[in-house]
Amino acid sequence: MNVRRQLAMMAMVLVAVLAGVLPASAAPRKVHTVVLGAARRVPYSKAGDPAGAAADETELKVRALLVDGVLKEWTTGDAHDVTDRSFVVRRVLKLNDALPSDKTATSDKLTPGDKPDPTGTAGHWVWQRGPWLLVDRVLGHIVALKLPDYDPGVSQVSWFRDYGAYCGVTASGKSLFAVVAQVAARKAVLAKKLEAFDAENHPDPACGLAEWQREPLRITFHPTGKDQVSFDVVPGSAVLVEDSGDEPETPAAAAAAKQK
Repeated sequence: MNVRRQLAMMAMVLVAVLAGVLPASAAPRKVHTVVLGAARRVPYSKAGDPAGAAADETELKVRALLVDGVLKEWTTGDAHDVTDRSFVVRRVLKLNDALPSDKTATSDKLTPGDKPDPTGTAGHWVWQRGPWLLVDRVLGHIVALKLPDYDPGVSQVSWFRDYGAYCGVTASGKSLFAVVAQVAARKAVLAKKLEAFDAENHPDPACGLAEWQREPLRITFHPTGKDQVSFDVVPGSAVLVEDSGDEPETPAAAAAAKQK
């Protein structure tokens, strides 16, 4: 009888433990849908983006970045797969180009019965190339990358694995650097001065697209009007850590996670 009672008690304890653990650990993970929409062309020129547009550009091809069917960002150019679940793509910004005088002029032209535009921005928008975004397809997360010495008007990023190579401009705006950045790394893997830089008078583009070589790992930069220059890159492990998105299974596990 005692043995049966002990077995029954053990069964009750096991059921109680499973009841507290399984709901959290077995809960289905929400599946996110991350897609880039169809490309469309928008007006684009130096008048709207003095630093980023080439002299002869009149249009820009943009695509919507949609997460679960909701527009999160506008993008331009090709995306690059960093891992099997994360990719990078360049953001493009739609900026309000209306002046306060535009709002006044619009209001003055209203006739009886017209409804004024509360923002005064109808028809006053411009597109500008922006920073790069890191997108996680599993979690639906979007993070703006902080690339060292990156200048949206100068830097053309050439991607390989989790490395991005480009010509960067220092904070002072007086030097052009060859830069190799690694996704999620704080410091540049490579930063070498190429030449002095004049923000008011420089070739457009300042550099051609950098070229990668796999073995040995090497990057070649093409500053406009100068000889190409190559650098060997010491390969390292990827520093991008992709979160699983799983919650701690028990309160004790959550407390342990916070202590770490």
